[in-house]
Amino acid sequence: MSEENDVWRAVTAADEVEEDDVICVEVCGRTLAVFHLEDGSYHVTEDCCTHQEASLSDGYLQADTIECPRHQGVFHIPTGKPMAPPVVAPLQTYPTKVESGQVWARLPD
Repeated sequence: MSEENDVWRAVTAADEVEEDDVICVEVCGRTLAVFHLEDGSYHVTEDCCTHQEASLSDGYLQADTIECPRHQGVFHIPTGKPMAPPVVAPLQTYPTKVESGQVWARLPD
């Protein structure tokens, strides 16, 4: 992904995502998962599992990993790295920041 055309976009209000939770949002035609981890950090990834289509926001969140609800593959949320089979392809992650009460992600334009 080329970063030169990326744009910071507000994806949700920070208070819409409780700590140790994840929500699904639609932004600019993309379905994204917004995570608020127990350490207080926020992360934005694609919501769809890379193994087979399943919404990761419906998965099991534990510390900084998400388990897919369909076949129990596990991803490391901050990096998108696959942590347990059957997932082998990494999850798309986006640079994320919180400003003025909003969660922002740098997304392709």
